[in-house]
Amino acid sequence: MERGTNKPNILLIQSDQMVPFLMGAYGHKVVKTPNLDKLAEDSVRFDNAYTPCPICAPARASTFTGKYISDIGCYDNASPLHCDEPTIAHYLTNAGYDTVANGKMHIIGPDQLHGFGKRLTTNIYPSDFWWTTTRDEKEIKDLHTQPIAIDYVTAGKRLWSMALDFDEETQHRALEYLRSKSPLRTGSLQVPQEKRDERPFFLITSYQLPHEPFHVTEELWNLYQGEQIEIPKIPPDIEERYSLMDKWLNKFHGVDRVDLNNKKKLYNLRRSYYGLVTYVDRKVGELIEALEKCGFRDNTIVIFQSDHGDMLGEKGMVQKRTFYEYSSRVALIINFPKAWGDKFRGVKYKGLVSLIDIMPTIMDICGIDDYIPVEGESLIKLLERDKHHERIIFSEYHTEGVYVPCFMVRRGKYKYVYITGKQCQLFDIESDPHENNDLSGKPEYREIEEQLRTCLLARFNPTDIDKDVRESLIKRQIIRPAMRKNDTYWDYQPFFDATKQYWRYV
Repeated sequence: MERGTNKPNILLIQSDQMVPFLMGAYGHKVVKTPNLDKLAEDSVRFDNAYTPCPICAPARASTFTGKYISDIGCYDNASPLHCDEPTIAHYLTNAGYDTVANGKMHIIGPDQLHGFGKRLTTNIYPSDFWWTTTRDEKEIKDLHTQPIAIDYVTAGKRLWSMALDFDEETQHRALEYLRSKSPLRTGSLQVPQEKRDERPFFLITSYQLPHEPFHVTEELWNLYQGEQIEIPKIPPDIEERYSLMDKWLNKFHGVDRVDLNNKKKLYNLRRSYYGLVTYVDRKVGELIEALEKCGFRDNTIVIFQSDHGDMLGEKGMVQKRTFYEYSSRVALIINFPKAWGDKFRGVKYKGLVSLIDIMPTIMDICGIDDYIPVEGESLIKLLERDKHHERIIFSEYHTEGVYVPCFMVRRGKYKYVYITGKQCQLFDIESDPHENNDLSGKPEYREIEEQLRTCLLARFNPTDIDKDVRESLIKRQIIRPAMRKNDTYWDYQPFFDATKQYWRYV
């Protein structure tokens, strides 16, 4: 099948804070992900995929637009994606697709659709500027009443959770939508079924899990009874190894207010996380099964990705926001229909890729050539051109816990971290995958550092970015209280017309 012919359906599945190193599909021996294992065996698995920003809203904005966060001004979890920024959904809508968003979009701003024809659920987090933080290091404020790190030392069994409720609703809406599109669905002899929408679909289904809090049901907890649960091995001199960025983030996350060295709590954390990863895997399996039963499997591209990772106690750190592998490396699997042939089946791609590549990849799949240039590249073209094509991948993080623009550059085996005006780090990811040996400042690596810094500063202007971030925060801090006083909210309200559901005579 040639790209752009027969308009394939596209199912984009997103998970939040899923670490590829803790997935069976990426080789973990304990974590159970049978559905993703099976999908990966028949797909392209990208083994060196990175997030353009290790935090939710900006990572998703970059995924949808194919651009870096500083190019679209989306810096943190209270930063708007501007309404004049074209997304995947705008282009696919114009190409005749039924574009549907479902689950956690984490879109900030009054435009809650950004080209999608409809959304099937509301938000799980605020859609306005409520989570806007300060850029003044002397005024660090928690986003919540308790430190974020508390969720990492209270993991374990629970009856249920709000996150499970959200993901259950997300799954129900996804399955309901797929069945409504299927030509195999039937109505009643008494009541004719409403005419089916025959447009090809672009459906994003995005889960909150395995994001913290790490609360699992007893069944998911028991699934790992007796299994070998590895806990992070934190070097005794970790405090001396911390960069300034690490220290900033640990304070922001409240790590100093909890006991992250408690082995039992770390065990509970990892065991609970394993269970939540398995939960998401089951949801993926149900979606794939629905595609098959509804008759869509042979003409549907399935993309599975995480938005970023989670430190999960590694290096005595929690959450994301850092450029270490557990935080910045992401899962990315793309499955093509059988009609595309065998060249994209069972491939483990080792080249460097980014979530900004998803947008141009989907454009390539659908044969859309007329779109505004983006920073990402079509992964199909990379696969076809050279499996060992060397690229430079960037990631950015500039606020919400840090106080100067921060960047990551990955080229070949080297990862370079640039904390503007403060500090640098350099790691050899091949020989030092756990990033314990900082090579920055060593004479034998001076040339490599200079090359990577030159590449970074040729692409980004930290001074301009810093100015833009500060101006954005000032504006949002003025607008936020006014919205509360006016009782103004941007949260999306999904609409379901009950007059057209089930056996309604309309």
